[in-house]
Amino acid sequence: MPAVAWMLLIAAFSSPLFSAENTAGVTLPALRWLLPSATGPELASIHFFGRKLAHVLEYAVLAVLWMRALRAGPSRPWGRAAGWALLICVAWAALDEAHQAFVPSRTGSARDVAIDTGGTLAGLIAARRGWRATLDDVAGALLWIAAVGGAALLVIDAVAGVGSGMLWATVPAAIVGLFVRRRWRAGGSPR
Repeated sequence: MPAVAWMLLIAAFSSPLFSAENTAGVTLPALRWLLPSATGPELASIHFFGRKLAHVLEYAVLAVLWMRALRAGPSRPWGRAAGWALLICVAWAALDEAHQAFVPSRTGSARDVAIDTGGTLAGLIAARRGWRATLDDVAGALLWIAAVGGAALLVIDAVAGVGSGMLWATVPAAIVGLFVRRRWRAGGSPR
C-alpha cells in the first residue's frame, strides 16, 4: 500500500497545481528573501534545479517503497526485487510524463523520465548499501563539494573583484566538517 499511495502522490504532483509557474509563485519569493543579492535568472535556475531534485527524491523514495513491498518474504532475492522495482518506477515515470503532455500547464519530458530513472537507481543503490553508508558517502561528497567548490568560488570572486558573502563562513565550516568527519570515522570522538 505505501508504494501505491506514493505513486498516487506523484500523480497529484502532475496536476496543474504543481506546474512550474505555480510553484515559482511560492518558491521564488522565499528564495528572494533567503538570497537577496541573487539575480532573477539565478533564482529561476535554483527553482528549476530544485524541481529536478524533487524528481530524483520522489522516485528514490518510490524505488525503496517498492523494494520493501517486493522483498516482503526472506526467500525473495534482492536482484529480482530490484529489477521489478526499477521496471515499475520507470514505467510510472513514463506514464506520468505522458499524462503531463496532455495537461495544458505542464509538459511531458523524456529528460524527466531519465531524471526519474536516476532517482530510482539512487534509491535502489541506497537500499542495497544501507542507509548509514549511503548517508555517510553523501555527507562526505557534499562537504568536499562545499570545501573545494567554495574555495574555487572565493578565488574567482577575488579575481573578479566581487563580494563572496557567506562563502567566507561556509567554506571554512565545510573544511572543519571534513576534519571532524575524518576523525569520527577513524574512531576518535569529535571535539
